[in-house]
Amino acid sequence: MSLERSKLATVTDVVIVGAGPIGLFQVFELGLLGLRAEVVDSLPQIGGQCIELYPDKPIYDIPAIPVCTARELIERLAEQIRPFAPGLHLGQEVTEVKPRADRRFDVVTNRGARFDAGAVIIAGGVGSFQPRRLGIEGAERHEGVSIHYRVKDAAPLAGKDLVILGGGDSALDWTLELLEKARSIVLIHRRAEFRAAPASVERMLALREAGRLDHIEGQVQSLLEQDGALRAVRVLARDGVTRTVSLDQLLVFWGLHPKLGPIAEWGLELHRRTIPVDTAGFQTSVPGIFAVGDINDYAGKKKLILSGFHEAALAAFAVRAYLAPGEKVHLQYTTTSPLLQRRLGVTGEGQSPGGEPREDARSLATRPR
Repeated sequence: MSLERSKLATVTDVVIVGAGPIGLFQVFELGLLGLRAEVVDSLPQIGGQCIELYPDKPIYDIPAIPVCTARELIERLAEQIRPFAPGLHLGQEVTEVKPRADRRFDVVTNRGARFDAGAVIIAGGVGSFQPRRLGIEGAERHEGVSIHYRVKDAAPLAGKDLVILGGGDSALDWTLELLEKARSIVLIHRRAEFRAAPASVERMLALREAGRLDHIEGQVQSLLEQDGALRAVRVLARDGVTRTVSLDQLLVFWGLHPKLGPIAEWGLELHRRTIPVDTAGFQTSVPGIFAVGDINDYAGKKKLILSGFHEAALAAFAVRAYLAPGEKVHLQYTTTSPLLQRRLGVTGEGQSPGGEPREDARSLATRPR
């Protein structure tokens, strides 16, 4: 079904801010309740941190899936929401969310997209984020060529001399992952202690003792170039000796610098860069605005994808109640409900000859009032 539009804006039931795994699953839960969603994300592709930071990292705690990569998880979620055909507005940021007297919201992005939304769900993880960059003269001109803050494809690193900076999970995970692919790896961390998972640290130290990789406790002081290309770094080691380490590629994993960005200006109650919610439906301090995933805050909060999926399910019912106050919504099961199966497109019922959903599958925003 083509989108209805007002004179200035796309009319929809819900605008979801964030296209990570929780934002994508939120589309599914809303769709089961007959609600239309438009999704906005500042990144140029769906997947959030899963795709941006660790696309090939295995995930083991998704129910009924013993193991999958982050990329595979996003691909499966994209397939799951396909029947609901959400609008995807990528590479742009929601800058304005203004409540209206009729309980709906005017939503605007930095690229001029406008929405007339019945509700807003923030599923933006930790908010917009940027990697902590290497603050050394000349580093900026090598970014994306020989200095990288994330690895989207490990194949180009095969057979290369790599220097990896960092002491957290990303640094250790990629050190261990690339060890069999790279020609050499030197791991540089400013302290003897690591923030990564103990099992990863133990494995890295064992490999170091076996001579499989080098580890320097110290800090990069400067870059060495030849014919405009980055060829080495100078490292001030903990013992006071400056060492020159040659390289083909420099991977910097110093973590992310999260910021709420425009979300901080939407009039929401905030707590340490997170958004407090009521766990009955994950509504924020502003009626009609909800928050799910890592960005929300409540007693007992656990920042797990699994927890975010649970929050998305409850938030969908709360949004439905907000959009149609007083209208009872019965809990139905996809295994037995003909209505849910029609919405999912797993039966031939409920479809018009042209393939358009019948009335009972339309969103609240596009139903006659």
